[in-house]
Amino acid sequence: MKRDKHIYVGLDLHKFQHTAVILDCWFEKLGEMTFQNKPSIFPSLLEFVSRFLTKGLTPVFGLEDVGGYGRDLALYLIEQGYIVKFVNSSLSNAERNSYAMTQKNDSWDAQCVARVLIRDLPYLPEATPSDIHWIIAQLVGRRNAVVKTQTSLKNQLHMQLNYHYPSYKGFFSEVDGKTALAFWESYPSPSHLEGETVEDLRKFLLEVSNNACSTRKAEQILTFVQADGEVKREYQTSRDFIIQSIVRDISFKKREIKKVDIELKVTIQKLGMQLETMPGIDTVTSSALIAEIGDIHRFTNSDKLARYSGIAPIKMGSGGKETMKKTKQGNRKLYDVFYNLAVQQVQVSKGSKIPRNPVFYAYYNQKQSEGKSKSQALLCIMRRLVRIVYGMMKNKTAYILPRMPETKAS
Repeated sequence: MKRDKHIYVGLDLHKFQHTAVILDCWFEKLGEMTFQNKPSIFPSLLEFVSRFLTKGLTPVFGLEDVGGYGRDLALYLIEQGYIVKFVNSSLSNAERNSYAMTQKNDSWDAQCVARVLIRDLPYLPEATPSDIHWIIAQLVGRRNAVVKTQTSLKNQLHMQLNYHYPSYKGFFSEVDGKTALAFWESYPSPSHLEGETVEDLRKFLLEVSNNACSTRKAEQILTFVQADGEVKREYQTSRDFIIQSIVRDISFKKREIKKVDIELKVTIQKLGMQLETMPGIDTVTSSALIAEIGDIHRFTNSDKLARYSGIAPIKMGSGGKETMKKTKQGNRKLYDVFYNLAVQQVQVSKGSKIPRNPVFYAYYNQKQSEGKSKSQALLCIMRRLVRIVYGMMKNKTAYILPRMPETKAS
């Protein structure tokens, strides 16, 4: 790809408007345009760019964001048959900071994107927005937002219950479980339990828990309440309302999460992958992997995926001395997904003491016996998981648990 055969259009992308700066192959600025982020306006960009095209020249477009504000523009340009490159924001940021006097505005940001485009044209990846990977990422983002709100509500519930039921943590195993939420909504404070007998509470608990809780639980709760003493305060009605409002909100969030999970399951099935055949990978983990990795074919091998995830060490050296060091670079969300998955692979059931994945558990112990720390051994597990997940996603194959080698009896 010869650089002098193109003009370079760097784009600074925003919610409502974009700025385009056009450079030639010698980094000379040819023109600049600001236009609205509307598909109906996109043809005006091509009309503007065409003014600077002479015989033998074709435009190349560089976008920092092809999955958010720039998604529609990227798809439009690709559909029109133009070369569209994805410019990582860290590259344009490094270009911006390489000057003695650092400036920050839409025009200069777009120009920095264009300069990176000229310099690194052969090495920049093609912008390939994928509808299904994009929608999975959107669904994962939606789920994370609802879960975050639910966690905040749960913390609020803890605080409010502490005022009314000092011993509330002993009532139920989970403060936001189905039975617990039903109880808090019907009995937001001890005053609502006045006159309630063990039999009355037993009937209530049996109904809301699908016959899981009985007389023992009713007696336990009433004993706790009696031991706590009088907690009634002024404006008790309003205080009760707060708890009931929080409970209703938590219940709604739980239902919404279930709906999102169903939508995620249906959507990821369209990709034909079988990630959930591996122990520790459910719909949530599978969708998180797909959302962060995107199209697996953009990585030519698992080593590149490991580097993208920040799992592979980087080479550091000076003066002829080199060493491999752990890095905090890469996609940290993807790193966390692989870390949590690695932890699950080496988990052991409390009762049976049977590891979830005997092969990984043995490998984990082997690495520790070789002198590695627990965190280093987990990193080795993560590196293996990257190779396996890469192969499963690329070939759409299921995970088959390897057989453990039989140990000879002494």
